[in-house]
Amino acid sequence: MLKLYNTLAREKQEFKPIDPGKVRMYVCGMTIYDYCHVGHGRMLIAFDVVQRWLRASGFEVTYIRNITDIDDKIIKRAGERGVSIGTLTREFISYMHEDIGALGIEPPTREPRATEFVPQMLDLVGRLEAKRLAYAAKDGDVNFSVRDFPGYGRLSGKSLEQLRAGERVSVGSGKRDPLDFVMWKRAKPDEPAEARWESRWGPGRPGWHIECSAMAMSLLGEQFDIHGGGTDLQFPHHENEIAQSEGATGKPFANYWLHNGFLNVDNEKMSKSLGNFFTIRDVLKSFDAEVVRFFLLRTHYRSPFNYSDAHLEDARAGLTRFYVALRDVADDGAPLDWSEPHAARFRDAMDDDFNTPLALAAMFDLANEVNKTRSPALARQLRRLGGVLGLLQRDSVEFLQSTPAQGGLTDAAIEALIAERMIAKKARNFARADQIRDELASQSIALEDSPQGTTWRRR
Repeated sequence: MLKLYNTLAREKQEFKPIDPGKVRMYVCGMTIYDYCHVGHGRMLIAFDVVQRWLRASGFEVTYIRNITDIDDKIIKRAGERGVSIGTLTREFISYMHEDIGALGIEPPTREPRATEFVPQMLDLVGRLEAKRLAYAAKDGDVNFSVRDFPGYGRLSGKSLEQLRAGERVSVGSGKRDPLDFVMWKRAKPDEPAEARWESRWGPGRPGWHIECSAMAMSLLGEQFDIHGGGTDLQFPHHENEIAQSEGATGKPFANYWLHNGFLNVDNEKMSKSLGNFFTIRDVLKSFDAEVVRFFLLRTHYRSPFNYSDAHLEDARAGLTRFYVALRDVADDGAPLDWSEPHAARFRDAMDDDFNTPLALAAMFDLANEVNKTRSPALARQLRRLGGVLGLLQRDSVEFLQSTPAQGGLTDAAIEALIAERMIAKKARNFARADQIRDELASQSIALEDSPQGTTWRRR
């Protein structure tokens, strides 16, 4: 039974899709004006794993992940570079696809761009105005009237009074209340023509929140199963999506809300605004893409954790353990057997809110069994389970012989190989033990065995 943590309910709940056997999921994607950083990769991989496990569980999944290709930052960056908005966004969409493709992130079912759905956004704004939940302000913007929507704050768990107390934006000539948010922005005189569309409220462009509501409802219907995104989107973006969508339709928008935790640097969220980010393509110059993916899967998707080269080195050692176990053992070609004990543990972990750390723990235990037995059936299990997470699909020798960009095996990787050599020797698998010694020798690592254990040194 699949359970997932629903932010809206603040508890784990059994997953029951609206249509049996089918899942409709929307995830807020990238705002395109620069390279993706590893924090973005964390979010994209988290929901890549969600959709992979849903499909592995037998569901037919319609996965929508949008692209925001018009907003203030995009307009500003295009102006700074002296290029059109379309030129800028096409360039960085291409870079995004390169980066996330390298990380093994599967394409969504649809990847809508905000600029393709402006008519639907205008229609949604009109429906809200007709219901007196939106108003045209003196400054030309069209705003949503938060206090006229009952239940605002349910997702964030805050009352209007709490939100109002934390509101630092003063009421200007446009908003009736500081909590109100813009759905249609009147065009500014200095903005390029490609950043404005005609509407009955005058030329302008959509606000960020209305974009996702319109795209999700257009492609998935007025009510769907799962809405996901980063924890930072819970308020105000997702709260505002709920208000707009449910205000227009009178129906629950999404039944389950999933939010991934931050990837931090020194315990502070990695973000472009703070300047503490590492782009995916820069990290891939030093670390294998599968190592980066494995690093991002070792922590539960809802938990925050820190980025560091040391953690990536440790991830490299862990992934090496898997490929060492699989080397020279051809799997038997059979399908994954979910009744096998390690696979059953993996399944139980993933059914518990996509708990990848526990799933990987089952895989590590399975790798130890492969080391001991050299069983083609167990090797098949390990490869197939890895495939569910987007791991272990390469040739083992190719992975192990690829030169680490930072100069050879790390101490942690060496210790992992020595531990596996010890297991092989205890199992009287001396051929395997010799293979590990040879691999370490090829990396200029000398081993010295004694009754007290094995020591090593770099030559």
